[in-house]
Amino acid sequence: MDTSNPAAFVNAQSLPNFIGKKVRTVVQVNHSDGVTITGKSTDDSQITVKGLSSQVPVMNHVEVIGIAESNNSIRAEIFTDFGATF
Repeated sequence: MDTSNPAAFVNAQSLPNFIGKKVRTVVQVNHSDGVTITGKSTDDSQITVKGLSSQVPVMNHVEVIGIAESNNSIRAEIFTDFGATF
């Protein structure tokens, strides 16, 4: 485990405080096209995740670790699909 650059756990409300920094979050997928997903964060707001390499089924829960790019988007480095029953 690399502890030299920890990722802050965020939701949509706190994401703007971490732009340019490494973050992690969990979203429930509303839309996926294989490159980008749009999902509902833990505070019922929308987050866009960019840079995925596979399509994720709608309603699945995904943990994302990446760089916060804007007030509502993350560039994914790592993601884990937990399926529909999280």
